[in-house]
Amino acid sequence: MKVEIWSDIMCPFCYIGKRRFEAALEQFPGKDEITVEWKSFQLNPNLKSQPGKDVYDYVAEMKGQSRDWSVAMHDQLAQTASEVGLTYNFDKAVIANSFDAHRIIQLAKKHGLGDQAEERFFHAYFTEGKDVSNPEVLQELGESIGLEKEEVAEVLRSRDLADAVNKDVYEAQQLGIRGVPFFVLDRKYGVSGAQPSEAFTQALNQAFGEWKSAQPALKTPDGLDGQVCTPDGNCN
Repeated sequence: MKVEIWSDIMCPFCYIGKRRFEAALEQFPGKDEITVEWKSFQLNPNLKSQPGKDVYDYVAEMKGQSRDWSVAMHDQLAQTASEVGLTYNFDKAVIANSFDAHRIIQLAKKHGLGDQAEERFFHAYFTEGKDVSNPEVLQELGESIGLEKEEVAEVLRSRDLADAVNKDVYEAQQLGIRGVPFFVLDRKYGVSGAQPSEAFTQALNQAFGEWKSAQPALKTPDGLDGQVCTPDGNCN
């Protein structure tokens, strides 16, 4: 069964939601039959990268609030993140447009490295304070998860995979997704936000149970039940 997760690497609740979902999935009996696909989403596609901008002032200005309000809000986010083992260093955060980062994540998905890419980019932004719009940083991050140097460089030199990012964004719009993280289970159930792990467990149980019951049972034609070897080493 497929679980699709729409996410932006600059979304604090997306990283928290990832951890909570992972905790639920780790304990889920059918986890080996679950496939996770990460989907691109930009909370602010028109954002201009501002490497020298203080994140507290940026959010305060955007929300029409005071700097003190912004600091308190970010402190609360950092506390929530710490409860799932994450470290948010907002003092080091760099205001950056995430579009090119999403293109590298799309490249990673082509090589089966989508989850590794999401994790690496989240950590780079929230913990390390890296500028995820800087081509040199993107090159470094891409290579760090096992992508080929020249393939990453070619994507950054071009507009490659921009269509893949835009396709994910369009899909989100068609599904009525207006915020992230958003989890879609078997294209039948949607879970919005960084829910507690128990909520993800409940959603997985319901969606997986229906998916499993809909899978066709294989039948063996009469007389064609031959000799086999099994994982436990028995051959008969």
